[in-house]
Amino acid sequence: MKHLWAALVVLALSAFMPGDLSAQGVSTQSGRARGPGLELGQNYPNPLTVANPETRVPFTIGEGAGCSDPSRLYRVSLRIYNVLAQPVAVPVLQGGTGNVAGGEQIEGLMLTCSQYIAFWDGKDSRTQQEVASGVYLYRLEVDGRAVVKKMLVSK
Repeated sequence: MKHLWAALVVLALSAFMPGDLSAQGVSTQSGRARGPGLELGQNYPNPLTVANPETRVPFTIGEGAGCSDPSRLYRVSLRIYNVLAQPVAVPVLQGGTGNVAGGEQIEGLMLTCSQYIAFWDGKDSRTQQEVASGVYLYRLEVDGRAVVKKMLVSK
């Protein structure tokens, strides 16, 4: 049974990962997933627990603080999936910046290069119930390029 679950996790992860990570400059050695012009940090707290059912996800768009074109807009989406690659939720932007208000879902948002924090309340968007224990994947997509990381929920 363990092998079946391991195979499902590998299959789900491969559905989200680009074919050749090294060719796209994606690295997870430092605990952050990187791509050209984007960086996805580890959610915190990780794992989510009964006492801490909410999490935050830091991410950077563009070159961050040293942005060469601060007026450029990037189309940004952040989604959370279960290991079966089923969508679970779309986090919201914490704080807000420029012309984008805080609390807005990060789904096709047009953002300038900067550092951001996403917030997820730990609930399935379809049922509004807290998600079950397990491994979840969060996927940041910026102008068609994506990076993926995993988080744990332990109830």
